[in-house]
Amino acid sequence: MRARLLLPLLLLSGCALDSGEGFAVLEPTVGASYSPLPSRDAGGGFQRLASDFQVRLDAAAVGVDHVALLTSGSSGGGGGGGGTFDPANPPPGYSLCHNGHCHRDDGALVDYEDIQAEMNGGGGSAPTTVAALHVDDELDLLAAESRSPECEPDCELPRGTVSRGRWDVTALRLQGVVRDSRVPSRFPGELPFRLDLAVEGGEEGEEAEPLVTLDSALDIPSDRENKPRVILKMALVVTPALFDGLDLSNITPGADGVVDLGAPQYEALRRELLESLAELPPQVEVRREDR
Repeated sequence: MRARLLLPLLLLSGCALDSGEGFAVLEPTVGASYSPLPSRDAGGGFQRLASDFQVRLDAAAVGVDHVALLTSGSSGGGGGGGGTFDPANPPPGYSLCHNGHCHRDDGALVDYEDIQAEMNGGGGSAPTTVAALHVDDELDLLAAESRSPECEPDCELPRGTVSRGRWDVTALRLQGVVRDSRVPSRFPGELPFRLDLAVEGGEEGEEAEPLVTLDSALDIPSDRENKPRVILKMALVVTPALFDGLDLSNITPGADGVVDLGAPQYEALRRELLESLAELPPQVEVRREDR
């Protein structure tokens, strides 16, 4: 999976990074956690939802492939040819459009909206991936797990400013119990549930689409004016609000007594859950120090 990122990451402004030439050195951690809210405490580990359902999570994990660190594109002159961007028919200089970005001929990964801006005459350079933080693991939300990922191609950054972190989420696994606080109840008693979502491998030569992508706003200058050591902590914090929009009134347990939210009849529910997850901005903490 890492091989697909290596070429575009090495071809930055026509030169590769050599050891010791970076303007800033990253020390990254990537984590995820589930944070119950005191204002929603319903006793017994249950949390109140906006829908008047109550949910208790007994197990939860999120899978993260990698976090791409992107520089902001520089503005400039130049006029585009106009038209509407079509991923199936990208403009000259771009190919392999998928998962919200295309591969530029110089190896950079460029977002769809930035290509459209170029076509509209925005000119300048589009955001470029300068490093990928490889997590390649599932993080236990209840244990607030974190990883210290490797950087590809290097944790030493070239000159520029890292302005965004893009997370590729590849799995979501949940186990818990739901109950209804309304009278009369929309279903009797407490219902155990589970959800196991994970991306499957793509076709040969293609990367698998993530379940969702998350965006973190960053401001990490890589220059001689700032301290070179960058301690970067990124964390996805999930709260019970993730489940607020879910209509759980028609869920029914299977033969084993558990509601399998991965079943076909719950497709709309899963889509709502993933959309809610995609709206979560991961938290970021940056500290600069001397080497």
